Parts: sequence; structure tokens; C-alpha cells
Amino acid sequence: MAAAARLAVAGHRVTVYERTRTYGGAVGRLERDGFAFDTGPGLLHLPAVYRDLFVKTGKEPLERCVGLTQVDPASRHVFADGTAVSLPNASRAGIVSALDTALGGGAGERWGAFLNRARDAWDRSRRPLLEEPLPADVRPFARDPYPALRTGLLRRPAVTLADVGRRELRDPRLAALLESHALAYGFDPATAPAAAAVLPYMEQTFGSWYVSGGIRALADAVYERCRARKVEFVFGTAVTGVLVEDGRAVGVELDDRETVEADHVVAGAPLPALYREQVLEWESTDEWPRHQQAVRTGRVTVCLALRGAREAGAVHRTVVHSTDREDELDSLARGRLSERPTVVVLRPDDERLRPDGDHESVTVTATVAAGGAWASGNLWGAAGGPAVEAFADRMVEAAAAAVPGLRERLLWRVVRTPADTFRETGVFQVPGPALAGAGGSLLPAANPAPPGGLYFAGGWSHPGGGLAHAGMSGALVAGLIVEGAGFRGSQ
Repeated sequence: MAAAARLAVAGHRVTVYERTRTYGGAVGRLERDGFAFDTGPGLLHLPAVYRDLFVKTGKEPLERCVGLTQVDPASRHVFADGTAVSLPNASRAGIVSALDTALGGGAGERWGAFLNRARDAWDRSRRPLLEEPLPADVRPFARDPYPALRTGLLRRPAVTLADVGRRELRDPRLAALLESHALAYGFDPATAPAAAAVLPYMEQTFGSWYVSGGIRALADAVYERCRARKVEFVFGTAVTGVLVEDGRAVGVELDDRETVEADHVVAGAPLPALYREQVLEWESTDEWPRHQQAVRTGRVTVCLALRGAREAGAVHRTVVHSTDREDELDSLARGRLSERPTVVVLRPDDERLRPDGDHESVTVTATVAAGGAWASGNLWGAAGGPAVEAFADRMVEAAAAAVPGLRERLLWRVVRTPADTFRETGVFQVPGPALAGAGGSLLPAANPAPPGGLYFAGGWSHPGGGLAHAGMSGALVAGLIVEGAGFRGSQ
């Protein structure tokens, strides 16, 4: 939709074909008995991306279309030893002070020094990895831009994010804080490159924002902007093939065998699903573009309908850290469910998400192994039901550290797993943002696709997964179509 609105403003006649009955992709909503829950992202980072979209596509700025407020504190963290700390939103000095107070003198200083190194990695990679089309030669991105300290007798630098936490932060609670940012984006800290340090830097520098009515309200606003710019939407209609003539995409085939001609085709579906379902024909998986094959994680989200009002002073987002880090990392590596998962608990104070002031809507989310691109795995099939329900029980048990009286207040719950993600998007995994390092394995597909006239947009294409990154992807695709191959992005 971000690409569609920009292309319509540039004078193109745009039609969006969507196989489901609604818009927004993974930015969905669950509604029941007056309760409402975001089933995708719950917070927005880098709101400037959507401010730019709304400025470039119409006279009404973003804040006139959605309510947008900073979440403060940005997050509360409950660590394995019971220590807790609340971190202010977008305040380096406030974060350093809070960590020193909660974790002891020196903790804030070490975290601040780490953020300085993370800023260096951000400055080196921000423009080429977020704002410009990927170049044909991506070998320079295989190198990690994080300036890791050389520690130990052999003076070796950290290679993974877990190494950074262990060697540079030297406190298991600070390491857990660092690793929770990787987990939130679906990266295994044990294998994610040190460059993933840009994730906490991005959040703590630019802040965390909440959209009134939930993130689904942002999808509503982008859809309305598209409609105002005369973008046509056709729901309940799947694209089953891309028409190619003389090496160039010239239209699409729909599920009723109808064909539609086009000057350009933008594919927003996940790349693994496009190729697996032969929407784009191929003879060997070697023909598939790069698409973060290393990402093997998805989400389990438990939507909780609670009786009783949200208490005064409740924190919007609480991260309850695993009490068994080794088990959690082993579960991600081996494709099983952790006994003690790290969970993110969201408790928005939003009257639009609850039937009245005497109830509360809460979501609890954990990152889990989601298997390969081809197989559902036993976890997410019918045979995995009891194990998944038991895992949801453990998630709710952990969430009790963030929600007083949770068990007694629970009316009902809905458990969403990678099987739901597959049903809605065609893949079990959730892609992460583009990261340098790791030999280039975490680079998504370039936006210009084979054949000519075809473009990839969305989380599986440059610059990767995440709400802000999806908006950037739309801007890049629109720029490439309007300005041609010479387009180099916008400042």
C-alpha cells in the first residue's frame, strides 16, 4: 500500500489484488466480545517513515489521520533474578541513570559506551541498508560494521550479538536486555551478527510510539490514503502467475484465469510463497533471489481478555526475560519450544480495545523456531496442539510478572501461532530487518526482481521486515518505477 499510494500520486493507475478479504497483510486485528487485539506489530518505531509517506501523498499529515503518542516508559524489563528496570523513551541520559539505579553503578556507563559503538554501526549502514536500493554487488555488506571491542587474552572481537553481551556488557541482565531486542525482531542472539546492535540503538534513539486504536489503525489510514488517491482494491482474488514476455513482466494471471496487463508489477507477498506456489516460475531453488534464508523464527501470540480495570501506572510494554537463557537459545537452534520463554507483554491504555473501563486487552508474544520454508513441522500441525497450548500456559505464567492478578482476571484467551501466519501470508516465518555482517545471509531480496518490470516490496525484500522497513520498501519501489534504475533513494 505504501508503494501504491506513492505511484498513484506520480500519475500511475494502480490496482491492488489481495487474496484475503481485507488489506494490511500481517498488520491484522482480532475482535471478539468488545475486545480488540493487534495480531501483528504493537508499536511503531521510526514514525518519520510514515510521516514522509503522508506528506508525499497528500496534504493531511500523519498526525491528522491517526493518534500518535510516545510510550513512556518505553519498556519495563523484569530479569531472571527478579530485578526490574523501567527505561524512559528516547532519553540516553535517562536510560543510563535508570540502569545504574536498578543494576548497580557502572551498568549504565557500560550500556552507554555500547550504544556509542552501536551508533557507529548505524551511521555506517543506515543509508545503504535502509534508504538506498541495494547495489548489484552486495559483498561489502557481508562485513560487520559494528566496531567490537577486542577483549580476552587473544584480543578477539565479538562476532555475534551474544558475544557482545558477554564480552562488552559483562552483566547477564544487560546481556539479556541486549538480546531481547534481537528476539523481538526474530533473530537468534547466538547467531545474529554483532551489527544487530543497531536494533536497540534505533529504538532508544528514535523512540517507541503507539497508534490510537492499535497499529491496525495505521493500516486503515494508509488504505484510506490509497483510496483517496484513486488506488483500486480487489479483495478475495489471488494472483496465480506473473505474465512475462521477452524477459519482462507485462501483467498478472488471477485465480479465475483472467489476465490483467500492466506496465509494472509489484509483488508484496513473501518471496518463499511466491516461488513455492509457482507465481514466479522456476526450475531450481538456485533461481530464488536472496530472501533472508537464515531467518527460521516466527511468533506465538496469546491474546488475553481480562476482567477488571487496568491499574493506574501500568506500563504499556513489559519484557519478562527467560529464567533459563541457555534453554531458550537451545530451543531456537533445535526447533523446539522453550520451557522458559522471554515474553513481551503489551497493555495499551486504549478504550477502543476493550468493551468498557472494567476490562483490559493484553497481548503476550514470544519468538519461536518456525521451521524451514517448506515444512510446517510437527509443532504447528494438528499433532502439536497440546504442546502449543502448554507453551501458551508458560507464556501466560511468565506474563503474570507484568499483570497483577492475571490468572484470576482471565476471561478467555486466543493463541496465535506460526500456523496462523502461514494461513495469512503463505510462510511460517516473520522476516527481520536487513543486517550487515553474517556473510550477507541477513540481506533481503533486492527490490528490482527478475524479470524486468517486476519489483519486490514488503518484509522479505529490501530493507527487510518491520513496520518502518515496509514503508521504506514501498518508497524504494515507487522511486525505482518513477525515476528508473538511476534512483538512489531520498535523504
